[in-house]
Amino acid sequence: MRLIDEKFKKNKLRYAIQCSLASLSVFLVLLILDSISNAAVIASLGASSFIAFTMPKAQVSKPRYMIGGYVVGTVTGCLCHYLHLIIQSSMLEMPYNIPVITLSAISVGMAIFLMTITNTEHPPAAGIALGLVFDGFSFLSVLIIIVGIVCLSIIKIILTPNLENLL
Repeated sequence: MRLIDEKFKKNKLRYAIQCSLASLSVFLVLLILDSISNAAVIASLGASSFIAFTMPKAQVSKPRYMIGGYVVGTVTGCLCHYLHLIIQSSMLEMPYNIPVITLSAISVGMAIFLMTITNTEHPPAAGIALGLVFDGFSFLSVLIIIVGIVCLSIIKIILTPNLENLL
């Protein structure tokens, strides 16, 4: 078993440049959004930058999949968040936050299902659905999510001619 990928040994500079571009892109997106309060959103954008910059030629890193997946994840998360509010207002307090845990799990499954049937599969977007149920929905969160993934997609499109798949 090798600890270091054989491809890295032949392309050290490319790996360093593309990983640095991923860091710079996330920095620019976070700077533009000026928001680091929602950990799930930030973590999902970080995972999407990994996909965009290590697999730039892969289907999953195309704008249709990145933006489409985030739209699906956002809509699903918002729907499940509102279902949680309805359940919470109509029931007695349940132990261990069972409603939010249940709806968080449902939001992930529903997001995956909808992404697969709409051909917008982007794994980090399932994290958005989860985060919006757990952390709570706000229009600012949705705006940050959509603007963030659009900015990341634009940066990736601009840089794609100079990027290669690292995986």
